[in-house]
Amino acid sequence: MANHKSALKRIRRNEAVRLRNRYQHKTVRNAIKKLRNEEDKKAAEELLPNVVGMIDKLAKRNIIHKNKAANLKSKLASKVAAM
Repeated sequence: MANHKSALKRIRRNEAVRLRNRYQHKTVRNAIKKLRNEEDKKAAEELLPNVVGMIDKLAKRNIIHKNKAANLKSKLASKVAAM
């Protein structure tokens, strides 16, 4: 167990941040899944900018790597374009 007051605070803070990151990551994964399962091209085109924005936000906060974000966006955009 930590001995310093600051270390105890850091443990609490890390747990809060971990839970927030996990929630945001799971939310984006669900949005990506919803977009991939979309059959209607018009609906997919409306969803795409929102999902891309969510992915960019994760990459900006280092929840996912920037290259992974770029790969996800590229695959989603090509899938929507091919509909």
